[in-house]
Amino acid sequence: MNSINSINHLSIILDGNKRWAKNKKIPIIRAYSAGIHNVLNISKELIKRKIKYFSVFTLSTENLKRSSVHFLFESIFVQFSNFLEKIINEKAIKIKVIGERNNLPVKLIKLITEAENKTQNHKKLTLILAFNYGFKNEVIAAFKKGYDEVESKKNLQDINIKNLFYLGEIPDPDILIRTGGFKRLSNYMMYNLCYTELFFTKTLWPEFDKNELKNIITEFQNIKRNYGL
Repeated sequence: MNSINSINHLSIILDGNKRWAKNKKIPIIRAYSAGIHNVLNISKELIKRKIKYFSVFTLSTENLKRSSVHFLFESIFVQFSNFLEKIINEKAIKIKVIGERNNLPVKLIKLITEAENKTQNHKKLTLILAFNYGFKNEVIAAFKKGYDEVESKKNLQDINIKNLFYLGEIPDPDILIRTGGFKRLSNYMMYNLCYTELFFTKTLWPEFDKNELKNIITEFQNIKRNYGL
């Protein structure tokens, strides 16, 4: 009889907000607001299940090149601020943001930094927000970090390659879910997904709920996991 697979880290590519807004004939800002709210809903469900890490792909570096996204920053700033404030006040979730920050609006950088500082001692769940994230940029950052460590006279064999990447010592995802129907990774955490079990659902992100999450977790727990071929 196979043992049930444990879950330390669950990750989701949040896809389908725009299509959900189009289907509902509502402004896109309401879809993003619903998407932000759903991150909190799923976070609470993972806390109940004692899963310690939850990463979400919220905004790619490619998304940021679109002019509409800059308008979106202003549009969702209040909702995002309220979301982080709620997390801070509930004292359960630790926030970690990965991705490039240099080209983000100053007030957004300040908001992110403040949320990370104020939640650093929260223990029930670490919520990792991949924001303005792209794996190619992460690789460049990892190379620079590794080069700096070698330059500081550290022996190359002593460098922990995993720690050069954004997740650092956080366990790699056990499960990756992509909502919205597309079956691709979209330049997301390629180093950390080598042995992750992948699940794709046609459900649009704002409609993804705890029942579908439960079904995916149940399927995962009964998979025979192979590390290699």
